[in-house]
Amino acid sequence: MATLETYLASGATGDLLPWPVQQAAMARFGLGCAEVEAAALAVDLLPARYQRNRRTISTAGQLTLLRSTVAVIGCGGLGGYAIEQLARLGVGRLVVIDPDRFEEHNLNRQLLSSLADLGQAKVEAAVRRVATINPAVAVIPRQVALGAANGAALLAGAAVVVDALDSIPVRRELAGVCGALGVPLVHGAIAGWYGHVATQFPGERTIERLYASCTEGKGVEQELGNPAFTPAVIASLQVAEVAKVLLGVGVPLRGRHLHVDLWSMEVVEIAG
Repeated sequence: MATLETYLASGATGDLLPWPVQQAAMARFGLGCAEVEAAALAVDLLPARYQRNRRTISTAGQLTLLRSTVAVIGCGGLGGYAIEQLARLGVGRLVVIDPDRFEEHNLNRQLLSSLADLGQAKVEAAVRRVATINPAVAVIPRQVALGAANGAALLAGAAVVVDALDSIPVRRELAGVCGALGVPLVHGAIAGWYGHVATQFPGERTIERLYASCTEGKGVEQELGNPAFTPAVIASLQVAEVAKVLLGVGVPLRGRHLHVDLWSMEVVEIAG
């Protein structure tokens, strides 16, 4: 009887594993999608869904992503795009945290929202969305507000945390929890045509410095609003940072942050 590995190899096209072969292996061996995907990657077979990653991410890197856990705090404008991209990238486990339900004003920019989902929990929409695009990715929904008291339990096991919040006090609490856990935090914020991105590693105070002069609970987005394009841009930069941290490649935004001005199409790097 063929082993899983020989079965996958026999159905591969070169080193690419087509989705129908992956599905057949799941049925034949009684395994989940992630288990079959991990077995394929371990013998240097690349699931065909990732073939456009291959010039950027090696097969070994793809397996690293599959075995990684990322927590996304906030499933709205930034969080929805981050969840989508992390799932398509192949990050194997996503912990998504948000207490809110969709409202009509979310429809202009939040990727996970739709008319049919108004009133539904944002985290449950994330589960449904990811299931339709990459069933190898496990999504763990947590419909709660993160804070200092529950943060450590919610983020347990995460290799990287994505800040997609809209509350400055909660951002500060999140940064404190990540620091205590020794987990890198990829921060993003948006308002109107503008946004910024930074990556804070354990022992650093990037978030504290960014918001040292802020006294309001909400940021300037309360005045400027958020159009559809700004969260897509900033979330993409955040996901690039997550990929670099997980794979140990590139130069992360450490000790600096990017200010993105889409009105003037300028990106400025700011130290600290």
